[in-house]
Amino acid sequence: CFFCVCVDFTLSGLALITRPLAILGAAFTALSLAFLNDSSKGMFLFCSFAASFNEKFIRTIRLFSPHLAAKMRPPHMPVIRGRSAARKTVYVCGKPRWVFVVTFLTASLVMWFSSCGLLWVLYAFLTSLAVIIVHASVRTPNLKARLNTFREEFRAVWRNYSEL
Repeated sequence: CFFCVCVDFTLSGLALITRPLAILGAAFTALSLAFLNDSSKGMFLFCSFAASFNEKFIRTIRLFSPHLAAKMRPPHMPVIRGRSAARKTVYVCGKPRWVFVVTFLTASLVMWFSSCGLLWVLYAFLTSLAVIIVHASVRTPNLKARLNTFREEFRAVWRNYSEL
């Protein structure tokens, strides 16, 4: 549940509202988690957050410095027999995505540590982990069909009682 983790880190950032570095650490943590998310659902249709961020950032840089924007483009990948690689590496500002994820996670860890909010992050992480585990254990497959079956059984029993 990616959403639960992001909400939990946001709430922990709000809990530490008197510590600006903690809020910035929460923002960096959420940004690094967003770079890791490859889901095509949501706000950015048909591409990940990292690819969308890369395109929008390079377009903005191109307005000010076209030469720098050209340097920030990802390297060209060779195409073999008309097919590109099945799993493309996602680039952000000309660097692989993992570079940005590690950078932002390191920066957020330093900010959490310097603002004495590392314990709050641990609480938020454990809470989100508990919510994910409870959600996975409570969730039942085909719940709608089971409810319809229960409804039909209840109606049959109710008819039998009304005939008495």
